Amino acid sequence: MVFGELASVPAVFRFPIGLGAAVVAVFVMDWIMARVPEGTTPPYVAASVLTGAHVDRAPGRLAAVAHYLAGLGTGLLFTYFLLGAEWLLGGASLLSVVSVTVLLYVLMITFFVAVPLPRASGVDASRRSAISRGWAIAAAGYLLVLVPISVGLTLLVS
Repeated sequence: MVFGELASVPAVFRFPIGLGAAVVAVFVMDWIMARVPEGTTPPYVAASVLTGAHVDRAPGRLAAVAHYLAGLGTGLLFTYFLLGAEWLLGGASLLSVVSVTVLLYVLMITFFVAVPLPRASGVDASRRSAISRGWAIAAAGYLLVLVPISVGLTLLVS
């Protein structure tokens, strides 16, 4: 099976591939976020938590840095989780890729909704719900770009 060839690529090559895929995915995520109600708010939620400022007055530069670092880190996390799934499942497969993608999506949503969002200043319950929906859409778009690029480039290297 073609996915089995993923395991033949050493981690030393897979992590830079995951990072490169994350760069593309985070820019696509930006495009999605700009088109979704409250879609551009999640980076400001992070900046609000870090500074204590109202989410609408949180520093834009800090929001951007938090957003891009988290996006790049998530690409590395995908690679790490995929390597772990391959080890647990005895090799690379479509099951390992899909399992890691679903797991990462759930973790992205759960972490955002449970940790920074409730701590952001100036976000009421109805706005929290809209921000969560926007985040769920943007995170799905991110993974829909990250996974095929990361897996595809890794297969090209194999």
